[in-house]
Amino acid sequence: MAITVNTNIPSLTAQKSLNGATDKMNVAMQRMSTGMRINSSKDDAAGMAVVTKLNYKISSLDVAKDNGQMGAAMLETSEGVLNVISNNLTRIRDLTEQAANGTYGTDAMNAIKTEVQARMDEITRLANSAEFNGRTLFDGQGVTENIKLQVGITSEDTSVIELSKDLFADAQASTLLGVGDVTANYVSDSAARTFLTSIDSALEDITSRTTLLGGYQQRIISAVDAAGVMSTNLTSAASLIQDADIAEESSSYIKRQILQQTSASLLATANQAPSIAMNLI
Repeated sequence: MAITVNTNIPSLTAQKSLNGATDKMNVAMQRMSTGMRINSSKDDAAGMAVVTKLNYKISSLDVAKDNGQMGAAMLETSEGVLNVISNNLTRIRDLTEQAANGTYGTDAMNAIKTEVQARMDEITRLANSAEFNGRTLFDGQGVTENIKLQVGITSEDTSVIELSKDLFADAQASTLLGVGDVTANYVSDSAARTFLTSIDSALEDITSRTTLLGGYQQRIISAVDAAGVMSTNLTSAASLIQDADIAEESSSYIKRQILQQTSASLLATANQAPSIAMNLI
């Protein structure tokens, strides 16, 4: 091989090896420090595109889970209120059943009427005050159309659970029982007996709503579970593409470090080669 001064091929070769080893060592160091195999698009453009798409789906699924849990909480609140209303209606029916017996005088009937009216007033208070996130539930004004819960991540109907507005229909006592003042319903045992029909209708209304609420809650729980499973699976898929294998990267780092040191040593030797030419002059 010719001895030259202007062009030192061994030195250029050693420099190239040194730069390559240093670059790859830095990449391994970055991956170990961040824990990610893909830190920029230049690392894996296609992989980054896939991971970006997976990540926004994961984020949306987490929001969908929150939406479902919020809907379930609203239904639990509604069910609790309806249970209290049902308890009051049951007590009203018990009292009316007594009044229908025909063995009570005017004072006793007035006492029954007073408690019944108090129970009705409490039902109305509950219906007007029950709310969730600032939205009234049973006053006949807060929910005037079906409620759509977004429990999926698409715009399709399959991502929505639609709650019937009938669940949240007016539950004030006057609406449920058909009367606001019950004076006329306790003037006699026959009047009380007739009133039993209205009470039974009100109880049937509340019971029907409570049953539907339970069914909707089961659907929501299922949707939340499904969103959680999908989120976990997508997270696992994203991890396979994006996360760094620390054991592999540490081995690569040590390998590149050795090559860097070797290349640096050889570069120093190669840079001294042209000085041999001086001995020929």
